[in-house]
Amino acid sequence: MLFQIKSYLKFLWKSKNEHGVHSPFVFNLLTKCFYDKKDKPEYAFLKKYRKTLLANKSFIEVTDFGAGSRVFKSNGRQIAKIAKTAGISSKRAEFLFRVTNYFKPKNVLEIGTSLGLASSAIALGSKESFLLSLEGCQNTQSIAENLFNQQFPGFNFDFVNSEFSKFLKDGSANVCDWDLIYFDGNHSKKATLEYFEVLLPTINNDSVWIFDDIHWSPEMEEAWETIKNHPKVKVTIDTFQWGFVFFRYEQEKEHFIIRA
Repeated sequence: MLFQIKSYLKFLWKSKNEHGVHSPFVFNLLTKCFYDKKDKPEYAFLKKYRKTLLANKSFIEVTDFGAGSRVFKSNGRQIAKIAKTAGISSKRAEFLFRVTNYFKPKNVLEIGTSLGLASSAIALGSKESFLLSLEGCQNTQSIAENLFNQQFPGFNFDFVNSEFSKFLKDGSANVCDWDLIYFDGNHSKKATLEYFEVLLPTINNDSVWIFDDIHWSPEMEEAWETIKNHPKVKVTIDTFQWGFVFFRYEQEKEHFIIRA
């Protein structure tokens, strides 16, 4: 926790808003998406999805293949508490909705479904998209899939229960170019860089990658620096919780630290 506080203070010191940005691509993204304060009809659906989970007092056994939880001390967890403490916040869900709605990706890969809070934001953001969401824990994946079928009938999605490394390494994710990938499955340097390298062949010029919790730990910050310096990465945006990566071939390499 002390590390994250120090990291956040550094972020505040270095960060800027749209007034310090000279890239037209990034300026438009900030003003038309990141800082869009207008209410959206879809926000009500996101709230309904969250409310359903918060009302579920059942307990499930969670299998955690990632870096572990800083909140839960055992694997027996109440669904409502998972949604409240471990899932994406309401504000972040609305932010993710805006990002997906702005870029309108055709194919989206999510690494780490959990209870589907982020998945619902992605699906609502671009209703014509195909969403493939991976989850290592069968019990949480089942909760998300059942709730999705109830609240978003007709949406084009597939929830897959699999260990991330196994699924990615055997080429199952290389069936298409991914226009957007949301990485929220394993907050370790080794796994993050492994997923990054394995999925690089699936990028196109307009691909958007979002890494969650880039300041989770010193090693996650190291992973983020490695990603930023990769020759195929052209533009990055650090919003503290999320790291955005763009591969736009026509742009000069540039990194931004943005309050969002």
